[in-house]
Amino acid sequence: MKASERTDVRYGGRSLQGVQVSASRRSGTTDELGPDEPEQPERDGADLLAALLDGMDAALCAFDADGVVTHWNREAERILGWSAAEAVGRRGFAGWAVRSADAGEVEERLLSAMRAPGRQVHEFALLTKDGGRVLVRTQSAAVRGPDGGPAGVYCAFSEVHAQIDLERSIALSEALLEDASWGVVLVDVDLRPAVVNAHAARALGAGRTSVLGRPLGDLLAQGVEELENALTHVLAEGAPPGPAEVWVSLRTPEGERRRCWRSGFVRLASPLAEEPVPLGVGWLFQDVTESKQGEQEAALLRFRANQLHRAARAAAECEDPAEAAVVHLDFALAGFADHALIDRVVGGAAVDTDASGPVRLVRVAVTPSGAPGPSVPSGTSGMPVRYGEGHPAVQCVERSGSVRASAGVRAVPAEQVRRWATARQWPEDTVHGLCAVLRSRGRTLGVVTFLRGAGRSAFERPDAMYAEDVAVRIATALDLAGVLERP
Repeated sequence: MKASERTDVRYGGRSLQGVQVSASRRSGTTDELGPDEPEQPERDGADLLAALLDGMDAALCAFDADGVVTHWNREAERILGWSAAEAVGRRGFAGWAVRSADAGEVEERLLSAMRAPGRQVHEFALLTKDGGRVLVRTQSAAVRGPDGGPAGVYCAFSEVHAQIDLERSIALSEALLEDASWGVVLVDVDLRPAVVNAHAARALGAGRTSVLGRPLGDLLAQGVEELENALTHVLAEGAPPGPAEVWVSLRTPEGERRRCWRSGFVRLASPLAEEPVPLGVGWLFQDVTESKQGEQEAALLRFRANQLHRAARAAAECEDPAEAAVVHLDFALAGFADHALIDRVVGGAAVDTDASGPVRLVRVAVTPSGAPGPSVPSGTSGMPVRYGEGHPAVQCVERSGSVRASAGVRAVPAEQVRRWATARQWPEDTVHGLCAVLRSRGRTLGVVTFLRGAGRSAFERPDAMYAEDVAVRIATALDLAGVLERP
């Protein structure tokens, strides 16, 4: 039976004539309008249904209760090559879309959906018009008539490899958003988190739902500008060629916590639009703070070791040991402190058992107070520096060990910082100080002091160890200078 001859197939009394008219028109035949034909509004509704079926991304066919094909859309034609005019009206798939040996089994599996609740999923091979075979995955379900009884079956199918690709994409998305060992955040075009996986929520220190829709500035204390710039660039230009390392500061009950996130970005575009329409950015990141800190510490150690080596070679060319002490001081300043000074104990040296009087120190060398620069000798007046009791340099001599001092934590008024530095006879922009004792041949020769301004962090224990290494070299040079000065 041809498609143009079968123009009134009914499911339980419901006419599907409009769909068959659509198929007939594609086959080149025309329908005559008689007095009993439906009026134009009903035909328009049928044409709309035909357009919807033809516009589907999945292939779709339908059978009536006798197994006769009643519907065949364009995607089914694309996959198998059979047109709607060639398919509609045939009984089953035998002899054209399925091998004869398999036809009975395929038809039984398809039509069994009329007797089963819900959808049935099957896989089998269909024949294309040119004789090839295509493995498809089908989802079939019963079509119910007005009385609730089965009137036919509809069957949606697609090529198995396309279905598997889709399932893999969905499985990958679910795995990333649930079980991934790195953070995944989907950011909308307003740069606000739309989806956050469990790992990212833990990294942000918040719940998965509490961060949704909030500006990134509410979640991060520092690093927001850099992160937003990266997201904006991806929305406008696409994904960068490689991952980026972003340093951020998180707000925690214990205070701000600095972290380094190695981040990758991908632009998300709608697959349904003809032109790429950005939906947001996929942001994947991993915490690499420990490894980055290890790299930085290793690089810092290499730099400082290189500075000590260069200083030793330069000092070896100095005829005056006092000049060599200043050379060691200048090499140590690079990348370590803003200012430095050397104070020597009055009288040349003090042994550990010498406690006859208060500690008095005389200035030997100092860097310019206005701006960082090479150290210069302070003169030969020999006047003691007016250090008060409890000064870090005095404590350093008394303890024969390093002493660290700081103006305080953040948000200290600038005027208070200036008063703090001035009271210690240091440049007024000083915020952090570190004093290391100068020891040679079992005697205390003096103190070397390193100073940092507000743009630097406070001195830590590794800094004190480096200062002590420098102090040993300066003390050796000053001790030699003292020996040469004696008659």
